Amino acid sequence: MKIQEIREIIKLVDNSSISEFKYEAEGVKIKLKKNGEAASETAAPAVPAPTPAAPQTPAAPVAPKAVEAAPQPAAKEEPADPAATAENAAGMHKILSPMVGTFYQSPSPEEAAYVKVGDKVTSEQVVCIVEAMKLFNEIEAEVDGEIAEILVKDGQLVEYGQPLFLVKSN
Repeated sequence: MKIQEIREIIKLVDNSSISEFKYEAEGVKIKLKKNGEAASETAAPAVPAPTPAAPQTPAAPVAPKAVEAAPQPAAKEEPADPAATAENAAGMHKILSPMVGTFYQSPSPEEAAYVKVGDKVTSEQVVCIVEAMKLFNEIEAEVDGEIAEILVKDGQLVEYGQPLFLVKSN
């Protein structure tokens, strides 16, 4: 979906009496809310989608507050027991994703993972790769310690600031 199409949708919603608008097609998801509520836009593939027609009725225009763009995350795997994960996270260092991208445990599909649970790591040791816009960014452990838990699956989309590993620091 092109930015011009998104702007057109914003104008149509702005000039209508509807307070909330949702649109989903071909991996593109748009949600707009008026009257000071946050608005967001999420797009996965760069496939042109048809512009939806929104009903237009005269009303006092109220502009949507903001439109943000971010890749749509893959189905998130929630832990079976969130309390247990919170307990495990206490006193451990979290290695966070520095960007939105795809998490890879190894440099290539044929090679072994950089680290696995129980491995000792140093602060400058590469623990994974996050691919963003065809650039492969090596992520370092940041602390000396032992990998306690790997929080994401190989090939999973990750968000900025999302925890990737839990490390028992030395």
